[in-house]
Amino acid sequence: MPVHTLRSLTALERTSQSNQRLGCALAFVAGAVNAGGFFAVGQYTSHMSGIVSSMADELAIGNIALVLAGLSSVGSFVAGAAVSAVLINWGRRREARSRYAIPLMLEAMLLLCFGVLGTILERERVFYVPLTVDLLCFVMGLQNAMITKISRAEIRTTHVTGLVTDIGIELGKLLYWNGRSQAEPVLCDRARLSLLASLFSMFFCGALAGAFGFTHLGFVVTVPLACLLVLLAIVPIIDDLTEARK
Repeated sequence: MPVHTLRSLTALERTSQSNQRLGCALAFVAGAVNAGGFFAVGQYTSHMSGIVSSMADELAIGNIALVLAGLSSVGSFVAGAAVSAVLINWGRRREARSRYAIPLMLEAMLLLCFGVLGTILERERVFYVPLTVDLLCFVMGLQNAMITKISRAEIRTTHVTGLVTDIGIELGKLLYWNGRSQAEPVLCDRARLSLLASLFSMFFCGALAGAFGFTHLGFVVTVPLACLLVLLAIVPIIDDLTEARK
């Protein structure tokens, strides 16, 4: 991929094309991490609605340990989003061109930590499984906050409930028959529908790759995912480092 294309993915000057390319890449990573994490620790880590519902269920039957585990997962997701916001605002205050790339680089490092933790899981599951779940929830919060800020809340990549809802809305507009009414016509935003469908497809492809990867290769599958994130982030970071040395 050309350097100027890589630079544009997390550039401050946003276009619909750069948002779509970055969103699709991150949706693939999120799908892979979510599905792979389920194979690794038996829990999806980006689905906060499910975790909160599960907390209520466990509280109703008095299983306080699982309620606290769910609370820890939600707290980790929130902490990841908060750290992403801190890093981006830190970069903005310093006029860094890599302000959006820094959270991605951190995410890459944390995914590698997940891979390292995986080598210990089989021996010490009681201790490392909760830690791994919190780590993956933190990563998902980190990523979701970053893409939300860079796209001005147009794109989210770690869950598909909103995507499917918006796809349904646009399909409803597409199928609506305006007839001969003089009122303002109902029109489908085809560009948005294409974006939503692309994000959904990439999340599914990532989930498929993550499931197959963890089943057949194990935790080493985190390495190419981390490398993809590094590739997305590295050019603006090098640009800032080069500028700082002048």
